[in-house]
Amino acid sequence: MNSRMRRQDLSAANKLARLAWNFVWATLFWPSPILFHGWRRFLLRLFGARIASDAHVYPSAKVWAPWNLEMREGACLSRNVDCYNVDPIVLGRQALVSQYAFLCAASHDYEDLAMPLVTGPITIGDRAWVTAGAFIGPGVTVGEGGVALARSVVVRDVEPWTVVGGAPARMVKQRRVRPG
Repeated sequence: MNSRMRRQDLSAANKLARLAWNFVWATLFWPSPILFHGWRRFLLRLFGARIASDAHVYPSAKVWAPWNLEMREGACLSRNVDCYNVDPIVLGRQALVSQYAFLCAASHDYEDLAMPLVTGPITIGDRAWVTAGAFIGPGVTVGEGGVALARSVVVRDVEPWTVVGGAPARMVKQRRVRPG
């Protein structure tokens, strides 16, 4: 179990809030036109999300618990992203999470026969990119400018300005960016 992970017990109040959120997601969030980012930010904020005014959340993105979501300036959750934020998930400035990525802030302690739920926060740093279909596990930080390549399984922290890929993800190279 990652040192940042902890056991979680979900209260009845938490379950009721998620039930209300799932109703709002299904009736008002998911059916909204793609360009209605402001509307979706509004709905997420109603449920406690902290979202910058220029962050983008696409209608098919699934957010498990809005009160555990923070998106800073220019951050994006793209199409069909699964944001399983049982513990907080933070997207830094200009952080991008591409289609079909899975941000998974919870698992089960398989070393305990009761297999209790364990959680760990996820941080996607400023200007980091989680590419299509990548999996980011509980307790992981993708450092500033880091990249998790398509279909990567990231279960350890990604150093700043590092590109990782594979299952499990390993360093591919240092990221170099050209001045824009």
